[in-house]
Amino acid sequence: VHLGSQALKQGKTVVHYTLELQDTVVGNRYDSCISEVPLGDLFHNKKQGLFKIKDIPGQLIIKEYPTSTANANHFRVLLDELKLKRSFVPDIIFIDYINICSSSRLKANGSVNSYTFVKAIAEELRGLAGEYNVPIFTATQLNRTGSVSSDVGLEDTAESFGLPQTADFMFAVTSTEELEEMGQVLIKQLKNRYNSATVNRKFIIGIDRSKMKLFDVKREEYDDLSDSNQEDNDVAGNGFDFRPSKFKADTSGWKL
Repeated sequence: VHLGSQALKQGKTVVHYTLELQDTVVGNRYDSCISEVPLGDLFHNKKQGLFKIKDIPGQLIIKEYPTSTANANHFRVLLDELKLKRSFVPDIIFIDYINICSSSRLKANGSVNSYTFVKAIAEELRGLAGEYNVPIFTATQLNRTGSVSSDVGLEDTAESFGLPQTADFMFAVTSTEELEEMGQVLIKQLKNRYNSATVNRKFIIGIDRSKMKLFDVKREEYDDLSDSNQEDNDVAGNGFDFRPSKFKADTSGWKL
């Protein structure tokens, strides 16, 4: 939601597929992130007619599908329909989330294991991104080992190692009790086909869950991280920069 909101503020067109939350819930999260009104106050403000969002040049489409029913073909149909009827061509697509999508090639049954099934979904979504020349962001979960680990790796991906094998860029978001108290999370690059994953391998960013927002944390505000190899910038996140200023007008310049 934070990344989508920043794209909207820059005049980008965003498609957000949700297979877990209702589209109205996702919409409220966008409203909260853009307006910086906490989610807890959002409903009251809307009811009282106090909520308005102005001067957002981008366009957002949120499409909800039941869990485990939509595959790349369903996503493709909506993209083609939006282009034909509304001349709407997305600059970035979010899918929440890959493990509860379905495959257009394989049926989820006892004869197909999770490795093969999730890998097939990942390949289909990667093909969709290439077909429409648009970056696709999605999420996955950690397995049992990774969920209790303070230093996760690609091997801690749940259900299928075929997913990180297919992804072009992958990072983990983890937290501890100490980070939670400070409103921060740890980002660790796991895979990066666009740049060296050793540059800014680990860094801290701030998070405000009440407003669905991420924000920069100065390096001096947290201790050095082992093997982080930070360089050439005094703001955390140079390897994958969440600052709006780093999202170029041309999508080919985005650090994705």
